[in-house]
Amino acid sequence: MNTQTFFEAVGSGKADHALKILYGASATAMEGQRRRYQRAVRRFEELFPQRGDVRVFSAPGRTEIGGNHTDHQHGCALAAAVNLDVIAVVAFHDERMIRMESEGHGRIEVDLTDLSVREEEKGSSAAIIRGIAARFASMGVTVGGFDAYSTSDVLSGSGLSSSAAFETLVGTIINIRYNDCRTDEAEIAKIGQYAENVYFGKGSGLLDQTVCAYGGFVFIDFLDTDKPYVEKYSFDFEKAGFNLCITDTKGSHSDLTDDYVAVPSEMKSVARQFGKEYLREVDEFLFLRSIPDLRGKCNDRAIMRAVHYFKENRRAIDEAQALDNGDIDSFFSIYRRSAASSANLLQNHYSNAKPTEQGISLGLMMSRLILGDDAAVRVHGGGFAGTIQAFVPTFKTEEYVRRMNALFGAGSCYVLRIRPVGGVEITL
Repeated sequence: MNTQTFFEAVGSGKADHALKILYGASATAMEGQRRRYQRAVRRFEELFPQRGDVRVFSAPGRTEIGGNHTDHQHGCALAAAVNLDVIAVVAFHDERMIRMESEGHGRIEVDLTDLSVREEEKGSSAAIIRGIAARFASMGVTVGGFDAYSTSDVLSGSGLSSSAAFETLVGTIINIRYNDCRTDEAEIAKIGQYAENVYFGKGSGLLDQTVCAYGGFVFIDFLDTDKPYVEKYSFDFEKAGFNLCITDTKGSHSDLTDDYVAVPSEMKSVARQFGKEYLREVDEFLFLRSIPDLRGKCNDRAIMRAVHYFKENRRAIDEAQALDNGDIDSFFSIYRRSAASSANLLQNHYSNAKPTEQGISLGLMMSRLILGDDAAVRVHGGGFAGTIQAFVPTFKTEEYVRRMNALFGAGSCYVLRIRPVGGVEITL
């Protein structure tokens, strides 16, 4: 449809049925999203005045709930798509070029006649787009061009996987327009991971892309990383009286590469003692019996991180079962044990290279002061800096947000809802 028709339809509420699925039905959410989509359309018109007909797409960020640092060992995880997303206004054309401009960033141009890896593009959004287009092309899809403007409220560095959301967005656009939706969510996730690994140059796992592609509340078993097992859940935390909150503790992720790399590398160092590459391949009871013999062959922290993996992998399974049974008390009990294991065994609350910068630990302490010592609160995602996660009773949410914002700055604490769908086209 043309841009003016979409603009007017959004303003009149004709798109509300689609927006409510993504963002919830509150009047505040609806009004904010209507304005957001209208601004995006107007900005697209400014950037690409020659394009009149557009389509609009969205892909969510994600939050990890259980299975902290298990996916890279082919373990299990529990995670959910959230109502923070990246959206794009798109006009398709016959030129062999993708032009994309994101809010706050310059224009990206990807020539589809050359889909080879470019070293000078690594680390850039252009590399992601080229890699996704290349993967579809290798599957026999004739990828055509488009012009697009995107805007995201999945803040970079927030721990909510802005990169995976962007990958899912681009994959969804190409899949819907040029592939007749033949590629399923599992393959969309793998295409995004491929682009990130090969073209962008980052060796990421598959957790983030899988959650963003599937949407909803999902349990994932990565025993077979080519075909991970995914099961969707529909547990309603809001109905149970809790809000899911994420707080950005404003820690810097710079110079933390060594900390992130050390977690999987140390776990793999233990696996190698048993002739395996990943801990998922190692018998847990054999490992536990062998701990005395491992000391001196592996460092102490590696052994403790391996213990965390085995216990955490089982906890992710037990958390999913508790939710399946509707047993929120058992879920929170397991969740608290998981939080303690991340702190004491995995040790990803702060970097040993920056021992005085402990925003995550400070945020967890404050959360317990506000909510009580038994608060359901933990480090979020990779850790070492960044965000914490909390399940906050509804009646305490306003106070919690206010006090966390007072500590870390206005807008630091987000009240999220679980989004039931992954990458989608917005239809009226």
